Amino acid sequence: MNRCPKCAAELETPLCCAVCELPLEVDDDATPFALLGVETAFTVDVKDLRRRLLRASRQIHPDFFGASSPELRALAEKNSARLNRAFEVLSDDAARADWIVKSQGGPDEVAERAMPQAFLMEVLEWNETLEEARAARSTVDPRLAGLQATLEQKRGDSMDAVRTLLDPLPARGSPTLKRARQELNAVRYVDRALREIEALRLARSATR
Repeated sequence: MNRCPKCAAELETPLCCAVCELPLEVDDDATPFALLGVETAFTVDVKDLRRRLLRASRQIHPDFFGASSPELRALAEKNSARLNRAFEVLSDDAARADWIVKSQGGPDEVAERAMPQAFLMEVLEWNETLEEARAARSTVDPRLAGLQATLEQKRGDSMDAVRTLLDPLPARGSPTLKRARQELNAVRYVDRALREIEALRLARSATR
């Protein structure tokens, strides 16, 4: 557990001290897990993360440090931004997995573009359904609802596979990280397709 450099109190987050009620200088390479004071792992308690976010946010809110302390206010603004970004990463399953894969020396989405072979066989069918839905003039297209349900199920399956691959945390450079990246590539495809389905629905609702 880190301690405050000013009062030696234990810190829940290195971004601030609850005893001193001050923001603290933090190394630029501090991880999202470190910033929220939790162990590096794929499985996290999002409710606990939110509680930690709220506690730290109250302690380092920039409004607590007015014009009389411009340096402290600037530090509070910087730390608040870092805290919020850390929460965004860790509270999202795909973003959290992406961070872990990269931090453990695995490939990013540019170095490894492949998706699981079984998933690829279904992508062509899904793309065809989307193309037909784009061309359809009907404001209600039942194919979109069916495709959405299928894609949501596939996303869940891929994230279950990612969880199996990353929990427990694989060794740095493990081949497991490449497989996790391929599953994340599938999740990224699904998320794009789901966003497009929602956009088509909104556009058609507007024309009714």
